[in-house]
Amino acid sequence: MSVETLESGPYTLAYLDTAPDDGRRREIIDGGLFVTPSPSRIHQRAVVQLGTKLNIACPAGFEVLVAPFDYRPTSKRSVQPDVLVCTPDEVGSKHARKPLALAVEILSPSTKMLDLLLKRGVYEQAGVQSYWILDPDAESLTVLELVDAVYVERDVVTGEKVFEAALPFPVQIVPSELFRER
Repeated sequence: MSVETLESGPYTLAYLDTAPDDGRRREIIDGGLFVTPSPSRIHQRAVVQLGTKLNIACPAGFEVLVAPFDYRPTSKRSVQPDVLVCTPDEVGSKHARKPLALAVEILSPSTKMLDLLLKRGVYEQAGVQSYWILDPDAESLTVLELVDAVYVERDVVTGEKVFEAALPFPVQIVPSELFRER
Protein backbone atom coordinates (compact mmCIF):
# COMPACT_ATOMS: atom_id res chain seq x y z
CA MET A 1 0.00 0.00 0.00
CA SER A 2 1.18 3.49 -0.72
CA VAL A 3 0.04 7.07 -0.89
CA GLU A 4 -1.42 7.91 -4.27
CA THR A 5 -0.75 11.33 -5.68
CA LEU A 6 -3.11 12.07 -8.53
CA GLU A 7 -1.76 14.33 -11.25
CA SER A 8 -4.90 15.90 -12.76
CA GLY A 9 -5.10 18.77 -10.28
CA PRO A 10 -5.01 21.25 -8.90
CA TYR A 11 -7.52 19.94 -6.39
CA THR A 12 -9.60 22.20 -4.21
CA LEU A 13 -11.25 21.77 -0.84
CA ALA A 14 -14.59 21.72 -2.69
CA TYR A 15 -13.47 18.39 -4.21
CA LEU A 16 -13.21 16.89 -0.72
CA ASP A 17 -16.81 17.82 0.03
CA THR A 18 -17.98 15.71 -2.93
CA ALA A 19 -15.43 12.86 -2.77
CA PRO A 20 -16.82 9.36 -2.26
CA ASP A 21 -16.90 7.92 1.26
CA ASP A 22 -14.86 4.80 0.42
CA GLY A 23 -12.70 4.46 3.54
CA ARG A 24 -9.66 6.12 1.98
CA ARG A 25 -8.18 9.24 3.50
CA ARG A 26 -8.00 12.20 1.15
CA GLU A 27 -5.82 15.18 1.95
CA ILE A 28 -5.07 18.25 -0.18
CA ILE A 29 -1.90 20.27 0.15
CA ASP A 30 -1.52 23.22 -2.21
CA GLY A 31 -3.60 21.62 -4.98
CA GLY A 32 -2.03 18.16 -4.69
CA LEU A 33 -4.32 15.30 -3.71
CA PHE A 34 -2.94 12.57 -1.46
CA VAL A 35 -5.06 9.43 -1.12
CA THR A 36 -4.09 6.95 1.58
CA PRO A 37 -5.44 3.42 2.06
CA SER A 38 -7.02 2.29 5.30
CA PRO A 39 -4.47 2.03 8.13
CA SER A 40 -3.11 -1.20 9.63
CA ARG A 41 -4.27 -2.79 12.87
CA ILE A 42 -1.23 -1.57 14.86
CA HIS A 43 -1.80 1.95 13.51
CA GLN A 44 -5.46 1.89 14.55
CA ARG A 45 -4.56 0.41 17.94
CA ALA A 46 -2.21 3.33 18.59
CA VAL A 47 -4.88 5.84 17.49
CA VAL A 48 -7.41 4.33 19.90
CA GLN A 49 -4.96 4.01 22.81
CA LEU A 50 -3.53 7.51 22.43
CA GLY A 51 -6.93 9.09 21.79
CA THR A 52 -8.31 7.42 24.91
CA LYS A 53 -5.32 8.43 27.06
CA LEU A 54 -5.54 12.03 25.86
CA ASN A 55 -9.31 12.13 26.28
CA ILE A 56 -9.10 10.94 29.90
CA ALA A 57 -6.54 13.66 30.71
CA CYS A 58 -8.26 16.34 28.62
CA PRO A 59 -9.31 19.38 30.66
CA ALA A 60 -12.27 21.62 29.90
CA GLY A 61 -11.55 23.89 26.99
CA PHE A 62 -10.00 21.19 24.78
CA GLU A 63 -11.38 18.45 22.59
CA VAL A 64 -9.65 15.26 21.40
CA LEU A 65 -10.62 13.99 17.93
CA VAL A 66 -9.31 11.30 15.58
CA ALA A 67 -9.13 10.87 11.82
CA PRO A 68 -10.94 11.13 9.62
CA PHE A 69 -11.49 14.70 10.75
CA ASP A 70 -10.28 17.52 8.53
CA TYR A 71 -8.01 20.27 9.66
CA ARG A 72 -8.13 23.08 7.08
CA PRO A 73 -5.54 25.69 8.04
CA THR A 74 -5.77 27.50 4.69
CA SER A 75 -8.07 27.57 1.69
CA LYS A 76 -5.65 25.24 -0.13
CA ARG A 77 -4.86 22.71 2.59
CA SER A 78 -6.82 19.95 4.24
CA VAL A 79 -5.06 17.30 6.31
CA GLN A 80 -6.28 14.65 8.70
CA PRO A 81 -3.99 14.09 11.66
CA ASP A 82 -4.40 10.63 13.19
CA VAL A 83 -5.18 12.30 16.54
CA LEU A 84 -5.69 16.00 17.18
CA VAL A 85 -6.44 18.31 20.07
CA CYS A 86 -8.27 21.57 19.49
CA THR A 87 -10.55 23.89 21.39
CA PRO A 88 -14.29 23.43 20.86
CA ASP A 89 -14.62 26.86 19.25
CA GLU A 90 -12.07 25.73 16.63
CA VAL A 91 -14.31 22.91 15.47
CA GLY A 92 -16.90 23.50 12.79
CA SER A 93 -19.39 20.84 11.92
CA LYS A 94 -16.97 19.22 9.48
CA HIS A 95 -13.46 20.56 10.15
CA ALA A 96 -11.15 22.72 12.27
CA ARG A 97 -9.54 25.87 10.89
CA LYS A 98 -7.58 27.54 13.71
CA PRO A 99 -4.14 26.27 14.78
CA LEU A 100 -4.41 22.99 16.65
CA ALA A 101 -3.02 22.52 20.14
CA LEU A 102 -1.68 19.11 19.06
CA ALA A 103 -1.43 17.08 15.86
CA VAL A 104 -0.28 13.45 16.02
CA GLU A 105 0.76 11.25 13.11
CA ILE A 106 1.46 7.54 13.41
CA LEU A 107 4.01 6.46 10.85
CA SER A 108 3.29 3.70 8.38
CA PRO A 109 5.33 2.63 5.35
CA SER A 110 2.84 4.29 3.00
CA THR A 111 2.76 7.68 4.77
CA LYS A 112 6.14 8.02 6.47
CA MET A 113 7.64 10.64 4.15
CA LEU A 114 4.36 12.55 3.92
CA ASP A 115 4.17 12.73 7.74
CA LEU A 116 7.84 13.49 8.39
CA LEU A 117 8.30 16.13 5.72
CA LEU A 118 5.23 17.58 4.06
CA LYS A 119 2.74 17.43 6.92
CA ARG A 120 5.37 18.58 9.41
CA GLY A 121 5.79 21.70 7.27
CA VAL A 122 2.03 22.20 7.00
CA TYR A 123 1.58 21.97 10.78
CA GLU A 124 4.55 24.22 11.46
CA GLN A 125 3.38 26.90 8.98
CA ALA A 126 -0.15 26.72 10.39
CA GLY A 127 1.07 27.36 13.94
CA VAL A 128 0.14 23.97 15.40
CA GLN A 129 1.57 24.22 18.92
CA SER A 130 2.82 20.64 19.27
CA TYR A 131 3.40 17.84 16.74
CA TRP A 132 3.90 14.26 17.92
CA ILE A 133 5.20 11.51 15.65
CA LEU A 134 4.67 7.90 16.74
CA ASP A 135 6.77 5.19 15.09
CA PRO A 136 5.39 1.66 15.64
CA ASP A 137 8.60 0.00 14.37
CA ALA A 138 10.80 1.81 16.91
CA GLU A 139 8.07 2.06 19.56
CA SER A 140 9.02 5.72 19.77
CA LEU A 141 7.40 9.09 20.27
CA THR A 142 9.07 12.20 18.87
CA VAL A 143 7.74 15.44 20.33
CA LEU A 144 8.11 18.71 18.42
CA GLU A 145 7.01 22.04 19.85
CA LEU A 146 6.68 25.40 18.16
CA VAL A 147 9.26 27.95 19.31
CA ASP A 148 9.39 31.25 17.42
CA ALA A 149 7.34 29.71 14.56
CA VAL A 150 9.77 26.79 14.12
CA TYR A 151 9.50 23.23 15.44
CA VAL A 152 12.16 22.20 17.90
CA GLU A 153 12.58 18.65 19.15
CA ARG A 154 11.55 18.58 22.80
CA ASP A 155 11.98 14.86 23.37
CA VAL A 156 12.27 11.41 21.82
CA VAL A 157 10.94 8.65 24.06
CA THR A 158 11.12 4.93 23.28
CA GLY A 159 9.73 1.69 24.65
CA GLU A 160 8.73 1.77 28.32
CA LYS A 161 10.09 5.26 29.01
CA VAL A 162 7.50 7.78 30.17
CA PHE A 163 6.97 11.08 28.38
CA GLU A 164 5.59 13.76 30.71
CA ALA A 165 3.67 16.05 28.36
CA ALA A 166 3.04 19.65 29.34
CA LEU A 167 1.48 20.62 26.00
CA PRO A 168 -1.32 20.72 25.22
CA PHE A 169 -2.05 19.61 28.80
CA PRO A 170 -0.39 17.33 31.36
CA VAL A 171 -0.51 13.65 30.41
CA GLN A 172 1.89 10.70 30.65
CA ILE A 173 2.59 8.71 27.49
CA VAL A 174 4.49 5.40 27.30
CA PRO A 175 5.07 4.56 23.62
CA SER A 176 5.13 0.74 23.97
CA GLU A 177 1.73 0.79 25.69
CA LEU A 178 0.16 2.45 22.65
CA PHE A 179 1.11 -0.44 20.34
CA ARG A 180 0.53 -3.36 22.74
CA GLU A 181 -2.37 -5.76 22.23
CA ARG A 182 -4.87 -5.76 25.05
